Parts: sequence; structure tokens; C-alpha cells
Amino acid sequence: MDGADIVLQHYPAAVRRMRVAMVTETYPPEINGVAMTMGRIVSGLQARGHAVQLIRPRQHAGDQPADQPLFQEVLQRGMPIPRYDALKLGLPAKQALMRLWATRRPDIVHVVTEGPLGWSALAAASKLKLPVATDFHTNFHSYSAHYGVGWLKTPITAYLRKFHNRALRTLVPTESLRQELQALGFRNLQVVARGVDTALFNPSRRSAALRGEWGAAAEDPVALYVGRLAPEKNLPLVLRAYALMRELQPRLKLVMVGDGPERGRIERENPGVLFAGMRTGEDLAAHYASADIFLFPSLTETYGNVTVEAMASGLAVIAYDYAAAQQHIRSGENGLLAAPGAADDYAQAAAALAIDLPRARRLGGQARRTTEKLDWSCIVAEFEDALLALTGDAGEGEAVHARA
Repeated sequence: MDGADIVLQHYPAAVRRMRVAMVTETYPPEINGVAMTMGRIVSGLQARGHAVQLIRPRQHAGDQPADQPLFQEVLQRGMPIPRYDALKLGLPAKQALMRLWATRRPDIVHVVTEGPLGWSALAAASKLKLPVATDFHTNFHSYSAHYGVGWLKTPITAYLRKFHNRALRTLVPTESLRQELQALGFRNLQVVARGVDTALFNPSRRSAALRGEWGAAAEDPVALYVGRLAPEKNLPLVLRAYALMRELQPRLKLVMVGDGPERGRIERENPGVLFAGMRTGEDLAAHYASADIFLFPSLTETYGNVTVEAMASGLAVIAYDYAAAQQHIRSGENGLLAAPGAADDYAQAAAALAIDLPRARRLGGQARRTTEKLDWSCIVAEFEDALLALTGDAGEGEAVHARA
């Protein structure tokens, strides 16, 4: 099915069609929450008839820009991000963007990430009097304490505030984050939630063969962590909870999916933990569904896509009352929450669940039912509405009508 077919099948009649210039440092096939989210948003906008021009750094020397119906890529120069080897930071490109957009004006510029390329996009759009929206995806100001540079939190916050306050609107995934940023002086904030692919992340993908590779029998509980193996993810609490769970249930396994700068050290110090590395697609979905309990105690997420992926996969999630978990988990009904920073309570909740597999399965079943309402088509419609509202006074747009 090509882009035109998608438009005819799904695009609503008589809605203004936009040309959206989207600027981001990361995009599929890169593996992270921002890339996954933007891949879904871009596909959804195309399916609704909007043309997307994606501007991103060239990640590999052999990268070729895509040029398809309703989708055009523009690759810019980039440089590696320290401790994020798989990603590149976009370099300043104000003049190049001004030439690009002066030749064919977008109706709106949407800036996803806050690096030099994003700053250039803000400056170029301002010069050309184009409306701009931004996304707030990553709590870089919270990361500083985990990398030994806590003194940078204040200047990083000031930079992010200045960056996002230049836009007409900044989109955030949860109401709690909106309130947090508003208290820090961020303006023009709007909540647009995130979705989850419930067909991909599904309890039906549970695999006895995969559990066998882990050494887990049918009634042996398996705890899972999915995410970057990095200081900001609060991994010591994952391992502390695992140790307490094992004291009560020696047959319990812990599987850690992901990679990052902490992997080597954690592997050396925890020989009993199973490390699966990076997983994607149906393989990742099988890893989720083949576990029973999901441990995710991070306090640096803007959302935490892995939380809803685990819920959709039928796992009992144990998380802090924060970000996606706060938004979607009712503690004791479809998962378990601990007060942010209450590490003892978190570990004790995990330990109690390790010896009550029937309860874990009940919580996971309710979690699955919760996520069935988080369809990506609804999220894309909210995103579309947010952008359309900003283009009303800035561009004429083009009316498009579905054809029979």
C-alpha cells in the first residue's frame, strides 16, 4: 500500500492538509522512546493526509534520504553524543534551513529535540515567521545528578526553558509533567498523551521456548527490566528488589533487556542476571509477554513508553507514582505504585509479588485491559489538532477531501 492509498482510506474529509517540517535528532530504526513515538506520529500524520518533511542528522555515512509520497527526509551533519554512541547530535544549520523553507514554506515547524539543530530550526522559523511547536521528551535537567554533574541542573533547566518558550506551544505527555514544567517557568504547555501498539505488545506472544532459554519453568516467576542500562534509570533499585525477591522465591529469574554504559559493570557484578541485549519488534514483544513482573523504578522519565508496553503485554508493573505509571496505574488494581523515592516500599512490593504469582497475573490482566484504550490513532488525532490550531492564522493550508 503506498502513501496515496493510505490517504484515501483514512484521511478525514474536509480537514485542512498541512505541510509539517519535523526536526529531530532521533528517528527509527534507532531504538529509544523518542524515535518510536515520532515514528508513530509521522506515520499517523501521513495516514491523515499531511505531508511531513523530516530533518535529522545523518547517523551513518551511507544513509540515503527517503523521498516518498507525503514524506521527505533532509539529512544534516551530526556529531556523536557522549555516552549515547548510537545517536548523533545535529549541528547548527540555520542558513540551510532558511534556504530550505524559503523555497517551499511548511505550514508549521515541529521541533522534537533540543540540540543545536533544534535551536537552528527555532531561529530559522522565527526569521521566516513560521509557527513553531516543540516536544518535551527527555528530562535532561534531571540526568545531571546521575552523571556526576548535578551543578549543571540549573543552567540546563534555564536552557530548556528558553528553548521551549520560543515556541507557540510545547507538547508534553502527562498532566504531572505539565505542572512540573509550569512551576519551572515553562509557558504554553499542552498535554498530548502517548499510545501503545496493543497488537504488537500482547500477552499472546508469551513463549514457553523463550522461558525455557531463561531456565524458567511454567510456574517460575520472571521479573523483567526493559530500557537503557544507564545511571539515570535507577538500576541499583532493580537489583535490590531482585535480591529481595530471590530471598523469598529462589526460582525467580531477572531478565534485563537493553544496552548502555552500565551493562558491563552490572553483568560482572550480577552473574545470576540474564542480559538479553537490544531487542526490537516481535522479538521484544515476546520478551515482555514471557515475563510476569515488570520492574521500572526510574524517576527521570518524561513518560516511559516501556511502562505501557509492559502493561499491554499483561505484566504486573511495579513503578514509582510518576510519569506514565502515575497516569495509567491504579495501585492494587492494575499494577503497584510506590511513592517517588520510597525505595524500601518499592523493594518490599516487588518481594511480596514474587511469592504471589496469581496476584501478579490478575494485575497483569487488568493492566492489559487498561491499555486497550490507548490506541495510537487517537493520539495522532490529538497531535494533529494541536498543530492545526497553531496554523490557523499562519497559513492558508489546503483543503483535502476523501474520494470514493
